[in-house]
Amino acid sequence: MDFTNIEVKFITSIGQVSAEQWNSVIDTDYPFIQHEFLAALESAGCVSARTGWQPQHLLVFGQETLLAVMPLYIKSHSYGEYVFDFQWANAFHQSGFEYYPKLLTAIPFTPCAGARLCIGNGVSAEIKSVLVDKVIQHAKQLGMSSWHLLFPEKNQISENENPDFMRRLSMQYHWYNKNYLSFEGYLGRCKMKQRKNIKRERRKITDAGVELDVVEGKDINQALWQQFFYFYQRTYTKRSGNTGYLTRPFFDQIGETMPDKIMMIVAKFNEKVIATSLFFKDDSNLYGRYWGAESEYDFLHFEACYYQGIDYCIQNKLEHFDAGAQGEHKIQRGFEPIETYSYHWINDERFAQAIQKFVVEEAHYVKQGIDELSKKLPFKAIEKS
Repeated sequence: MDFTNIEVKFITSIGQVSAEQWNSVIDTDYPFIQHEFLAALESAGCVSARTGWQPQHLLVFGQETLLAVMPLYIKSHSYGEYVFDFQWANAFHQSGFEYYPKLLTAIPFTPCAGARLCIGNGVSAEIKSVLVDKVIQHAKQLGMSSWHLLFPEKNQISENENPDFMRRLSMQYHWYNKNYLSFEGYLGRCKMKQRKNIKRERRKITDAGVELDVVEGKDINQALWQQFFYFYQRTYTKRSGNTGYLTRPFFDQIGETMPDKIMMIVAKFNEKVIATSLFFKDDSNLYGRYWGAESEYDFLHFEACYYQGIDYCIQNKLEHFDAGAQGEHKIQRGFEPIETYSYHWINDERFAQAIQKFVVEEAHYVKQGIDELSKKLPFKAIEKS
């Protein structure tokens, strides 16, 4: 396919392309790459030059037809990314070089693997190599230290797109639906000790008189959004000492523009809301994102963020549940350690060589860790047919 006549644009706001155009090219129901989600981040002030996320989204046209898109940002820090490169930044600084600004392809504050470099139907996948080269060229023109592509879905991109593109391996914990018919059926796959432990944790919530409801889309009213946001900020401040990255207008906007992608678990005690957890979803996947509570309750976090999500996947025949980054405690509840990926281009050849050596060594330990952690999963041995 001839790509000599394509036109590449870098835009400073997602609003410079229509939702219809953008969404028709991404051709996926993965919620976080949707125009509505990215637009809400920008219009609500979560993503801007002021917050260190300056949009530089990639658009590719052929004869005025949009062929490909990719979210892209100029970053002045490394917060909100979940692939940690602070050591790399420190190495640059100690050597008298500037690591920031850098270019970043990611969904802000969202470590959920999915589409990143999106090409329209009928467009050859060979265009990916061309676009990677265009972004690297753009990074050089802007004087960027590097370009990082975080959490692409598996096999969407590879080091083959550019010889200087290096892959970094990370790990998360995900749950997979093995065609379970009920939560009890899921527990039947677990060893007796773990099965009894999960039942005990869930019973603690019931015995405490806490009730949990599933509230979806448009049924999440303003009062509930306000309660959720209070819990979200309270929990975030308690953990980090800072307010959350996301603003109330962001949640209001996605509640209006993409309600079919949102589900909330609401925990009540004596009819009073005491905790909420917010999930996103598509046709095959559930994504647990934000949680908050007014005070500590034994096992309520596990119930609202994990067990309710598993139950929802089973009831709605969703294949996969990503409950958020990190958390070895998820293993005993059936979340499997899996590989996740990021790709990195470093402008300075000396640092590129050092970082390449680092990611190769790191990958060895990540794989070793996955093997060891997999032995702790609660499932019974698979019977051979």
